[in-house]
Amino acid sequence: MQILVTNDDGLNSAGLWALVGELKKVAAVTVVVPDREQSAIGTAVSLFRPLEVREVAPEVEGVAAYTADGTPADCVVLALGKLMTGAVDLVVSGINLGPNLGEDVYISGTVGGALQGYFRGSSAMAVSAPRGSDEALPTAARAAAILAGRIASAPPTSRVFLNVNVPDGPPAGVSGARITRLARTSHINTVAEGDRPRRYNLVRQRVDGAGEKGTDMHAVQSGIISITPLFTSLFERPSGRFLKGLTDGFTEELKEYR
Repeated sequence: MQILVTNDDGLNSAGLWALVGELKKVAAVTVVVPDREQSAIGTAVSLFRPLEVREVAPEVEGVAAYTADGTPADCVVLALGKLMTGAVDLVVSGINLGPNLGEDVYISGTVGGALQGYFRGSSAMAVSAPRGSDEALPTAARAAAILAGRIASAPPTSRVFLNVNVPDGPPAGVSGARITRLARTSHINTVAEGDRPRRYNLVRQRVDGAGEKGTDMHAVQSGIISITPLFTSLFERPSGRFLKGLTDGFTEELKEYR
C-alpha cells in the first residue's frame, strides 16, 4: 500500500509527524507539504506561477519528504504528477491542529488537499484533532492508520473520501466511532475593525452548543470519532455496507492498537 500525506500546517506540525509515524506501520509513506502555513486556503491551486519543490529530512525514518511553495492542493497535484511513482492507494491530509466540522470543509486547506487526491482516483482522508490537545494527536493518528488498513482491504471499487474528526482525549477515552453527516453551521463569519480607517479583519467565530444528532459536531462533542463520507456525485456515495465495515469493532481496535 502506498500513501501520500499532506497538510495545511507545514513541515513542523506535530500533527503531521504523529500521523506519519502511525501510517508508516501499515504502508509506504511519502510526505509533500506546503513550506508555510496554508490554513483556510480551501481547494486553491497555483495556476499562474511556477512551484518550487525541495526535498527535506523527515522526522520519521524511511519516509521521503518534500516541501512546496504552494497550497495543500498544489502539493497533492505535484506528488501524484511528478514526485511519486506507481499507484497511490490513499491520500491522507492532516492531522489538522483544530477541528474541521460542518461548513469548515468548504474552506479547509486540509480537506482541499485530500480532495485533489480523490479527484485523481485515489481514496482520500482528511484528519483533524482539537487545537492544543496533545492527547488527541495519538487518537487521530491511530484512527487514521486503522481506517487506512480497512480501506486497503476493501474491494478496489470502494473508493472513498472521508472527513475524520476526533474528540479531545487519548484513545482510551474515546466512546466510539460513528458515520456522520456535516453539521449545517459550525462558524459565523464576522468583520472586526482594523488598526486604521477602512482596514478590517475577517474573523471566524465558532458556534457554541451541540450540533444536531447524527452530525459530525454532535459526535465529537459526545466523545465519539466522527467519520463523514464526502462525495462529489450521488453516484459515488459509499455503500452502507462499506461504511459499516469502517466502524465495526473500531473502538476496540483503537484501544488495542500499538
